[in-house]
Amino acid sequence: MKDATALPRSLLVLGGTSEIGLATARRLIARRTRTVWLAGRPSAALENAAASLRALGADVHTLGFDALDPASHETVLGKVFAEGAVDMVLLAFGVLGDQAHDERDPVRAVRVARTNYTGAVSVGLVTGRALQAQGHGSLVVLSSVAAERARRTDFIYGSSKAGLDTFAQGLGDALYGTGAHVMVVRPGFVRTRGTAGRHRPPLATTPEAVATAVELGLRRRSETVWVPGALRPVMWALRHAPRAVYRRLDV
Repeated sequence: MKDATALPRSLLVLGGTSEIGLATARRLIARRTRTVWLAGRPSAALENAAASLRALGADVHTLGFDALDPASHETVLGKVFAEGAVDMVLLAFGVLGDQAHDERDPVRAVRVARTNYTGAVSVGLVTGRALQAQGHGSLVVLSSVAAERARRTDFIYGSSKAGLDTFAQGLGDALYGTGAHVMVVRPGFVRTRGTAGRHRPPLATTPEAVATAVELGLRRRSETVWVPGALRPVMWALRHAPRAVYRRLDV
């Protein structure tokens, strides 16, 4: 296990109001992080999130950022790296969508895909290149167990996360040996405001549990992290189940 120096002093959170992103920022501030950038659409929620982290003793900045505007990403994110080295980038933005509605409205479905996948491809390439140029740093990508196999109940969301997961793995391979590190985090169902009212399956987790797993993964310099860890063998079994059997499962 790496010592505490594996943890970042500076952190850029893409998706600055994400509950998982903020839980991770709080945990890292309690350990070592002193400078935080919260990137997201300008809003009262973003400013409130920044204020909550400042109360913990961190130097916190907000940054206007739109995942659906990739043409702006290089300029917007370049301003952060121009201020100094960034030890960790957390890609925490994404949308669940509403499968039942999105199936009937392709425009909404494409918005899910653009946010979760194409927006992430853009920022992954921009920040990956910046981390490589500075010779160190981690890009932590919040994927999902939904990326492992399409489910009838959320295949639009799951397919976007599958694309993101594959991209992040490839980016990690491309950056191997440069000093930059990519870690893919695959949580199961996370209990947040965004998932309130949805069916909670077994092994549901919390933003705080994901944050704990991120810290441990950073210390170990892991490439893939499952949250909770028990989901890894479960998803292996589901991924390899015959399709005729899988269709009958209540997953």
